[in-house]
Amino acid sequence: MNYRHAFHAGNFADILKHLVLAKCVEHLNAKPKPYRYIDTHSGIGGYDLAGDEAARSPEWKDGIGRLINAELPDAVESLLAPYLGIIRDMNEGDTLRHYPGSPEIATRLMREGDRLHLCELHPQDSETLDARYKRDKRVKVEQRDGYKALKSLVPPPEKRGLVLIDPPFEDKDELAHMAEAVMAALDKWPTGTFVFWRSLKNLWAADRFDNGLAEWLISEKQLAPEKILRADLWIRDLASEGKLAGAGVVVINPPWTLEEKLTAGLPWIADTLAQGDGYGWRVDGALTDEDLEDLAD
Repeated sequence: MNYRHAFHAGNFADILKHLVLAKCVEHLNAKPKPYRYIDTHSGIGGYDLAGDEAARSPEWKDGIGRLINAELPDAVESLLAPYLGIIRDMNEGDTLRHYPGSPEIATRLMREGDRLHLCELHPQDSETLDARYKRDKRVKVEQRDGYKALKSLVPPPEKRGLVLIDPPFEDKDELAHMAEAVMAALDKWPTGTFVFWRSLKNLWAADRFDNGLAEWLISEKQLAPEKILRADLWIRDLASEGKLAGAGVVVINPPWTLEEKLTAGLPWIADTLAQGDGYGWRVDGALTDEDLEDLAD
């Protein structure tokens, strides 16, 4: 409850999370049927990069600040277009003042007939979030524990949609809480798209979560391996001291072109956002070919 995302808005971790979110929403828009977006840890929706928090910890300068006016290779432009388009629409000229949270990305990309359900437990942030979207009839905001809410929110009436689980990682057992919520939700809605953000402070713990989830989905839910995608980015050696060095997402039921687009664009993004030696990226299915062979035996 002490975490405030305004200190970190627009940093490298936001970039990967938000570009993946934008591509998933863009994919859902390709079909005319309505869908629902569910955000379990919504924050306040948008951030002032000239505000006190961002000014005291201006991580955005080495994140979105490096990308917004960069000359992008074609593969990177294709990957970033919906995400950067929103940021440019929120700002005037070359001055970067406003940055979208995940709810703002979703509301700006979604259509009139689609729906959003936003959960935020922090009282003040929930109030700010509700005020931001009170005139948008598509949006419902609840001050509620997103983990506990998720099971009751799926499957949505539309039967199509996307869930973003983006917790603050204040709790040492955060990955366990996430796994529990994910498995319960997937039991009820196996065809939904789920995006799970996790930090890479401890690569072993992240891999354990990724691999355990993948094994459960493939062996217990009979989900095809290509329906599980992992994308990670680290801006310096993960063992280095100081601020967060790496983060990424696991996507269940991803858009079929997402892996190809991430693989083409992330090398340039990693080079551009690097803050030291040992930086890198990966896009894969969490389990190796050998792991998959063992599951098949």
